[in-house]
Amino acid sequence: MQTEQEIKNAVKEKYGSIASQSKTQNSSSCCGATLCCGDDSVNIMADDYHKLEGYNPDADLGLGCGLPTEFARLKKGDTVIDLGSGAGNDCFVARSVVGETGKVIGVDFTDAMIQRARQNAEKLNFNNVEFRLGDIDDMPVTSNKADVIVSNCVLNLVPNKHKVFSEIHRVLKPGGHFSISDIVLEGHLPANWKHVAELYSGCISGAIQKKDYLDIIGEAGFINIAIQKEKEITLPDEILVNYFNEEEISTYKSGNSRIKSVTVYADKPAKDERNCCEPGSACC
Repeated sequence: MQTEQEIKNAVKEKYGSIASQSKTQNSSSCCGATLCCGDDSVNIMADDYHKLEGYNPDADLGLGCGLPTEFARLKKGDTVIDLGSGAGNDCFVARSVVGETGKVIGVDFTDAMIQRARQNAEKLNFNNVEFRLGDIDDMPVTSNKADVIVSNCVLNLVPNKHKVFSEIHRVLKPGGHFSISDIVLEGHLPANWKHVAELYSGCISGAIQKKDYLDIIGEAGFINIAIQKEKEITLPDEILVNYFNEEEISTYKSGNSRIKSVTVYADKPAKDERNCCEPGSACC
């Protein structure tokens, strides 16, 4: 079994190569994981951003599984952080809402993505959008910084989801909130899926049960947890045949396992009532 660091390294390598690809190439894969889908472009997970103000085609790599910025209840002057910001797509949409008085920070652990996002921001002449290199489970951001946190099809790639949501809680201001689109499971996928590295970087193997996902959010101290949008993801045979035999594919299709995209909302309480030892201590 791979260690957390080995998984991170595999994801980083995969998304580093994706940074130089076009949206067309990425849309024909699972979250841009370059899983071969034949000659036809099959948009498996990504939602259409064209209707959203601030959308910039140069920043859209087709890697998402929802539209978190559409549900994020952003307002003018907000400070927004996008986790796994890629080429900057959600950051630029958020900036169109928060305006010049707001602030948008993208965090990504892939150098190539950060460089591409910064180039896009420079072309748009945005001086209140910045991109920081770092892990989203150890954010290069001070505590109580953000009014809103968004993320699109990224947290499933992180092995330690408890740590990520703990970091989100730390970085949000009291009374702040998040809207996150992600991949979750209902029912159990075949065990051997976990051993296919490409399916991890393609958002599938790293996904966890929907109930467990929501429980982790609650354990991190969030309240008013709600699913804003949910849709089922169907993997085409063109992808499945690359990794599994006919019997395995048939078993998966006839079972009760489901891969779903969900957009989840939650608030950080205005007052921390988790009975922590001291503010900022390890038990918080």
